[in-house]
Amino acid sequence: MKNIINLAIAMAFIFTACNSNNAKTETTKDTIATAKEAATSQAIEQVYACSMHPEVTGTKGDKCSKCGMELSVPVKETAKPSTTESNPNAQGSNAVINEVVVNYLKLKNALTKDDTKEAANAGNAIVATLSKLDMKNLSTTQMNSYIDIADDAKENAEHIGANAGKLDHQREHFALLSKDIADLIKAFGSSQKLYQDFCPMYDDGKGAIWISELKEIKNPYFGNKMIGCGSMKKEL
Repeated sequence: MKNIINLAIAMAFIFTACNSNNAKTETTKDTIATAKEAATSQAIEQVYACSMHPEVTGTKGDKCSKCGMELSVPVKETAKPSTTESNPNAQGSNAVINEVVVNYLKLKNALTKDDTKEAANAGNAIVATLSKLDMKNLSTTQMNSYIDIADDAKENAEHIGANAGKLDHQREHFALLSKDIADLIKAFGSSQKLYQDFCPMYDDGKGAIWISELKEIKNPYFGNKMIGCGSMKKEL
């Protein structure tokens, strides 16, 4: 009889311990689930667009970079990139920026050879490539940087593309475009080593920069007339 009582007490103890462990497990699961839900909730933000310029998007309270109106049209909900993980959309935008740089280098090289037709082709390629980038894939900071730069870059590239046969005009806009490309690289980076060069004699001695993939100086502003004019100012 005593053995039966001891067995009953032992089983009751085991049952109580199991229930306690199960309760702890369920509590832990609930805590983790709640934490995940809270993190997900904090990582979601509503994206708004400008009613006049729907291509301009950002968070509520931001101003349209083109007209100054508050962004008020809901677009979609999107997860903010984690501060410890890379933005999965960043690779897509960087691929476009890298393609822009490649076409810019083709333009630069064409101007070093006084090849106005190839320069025009490269200018048109830059315009087409800039149009590929979906700004909804950018963070608010990247988007603002891109909008500020891209409009000017497109305008200058369009002038270059539309003026085959007019080297002076192409070089004038190339000087402006080079500043835009330098800003793009500063904002988004580049997949290759690049150099910022400077020609001190262009524009009546005011000078102008250009971006190159070469350490060797090959001047796009004077081409065959003064191909070695200039110096490398810094690595990008």
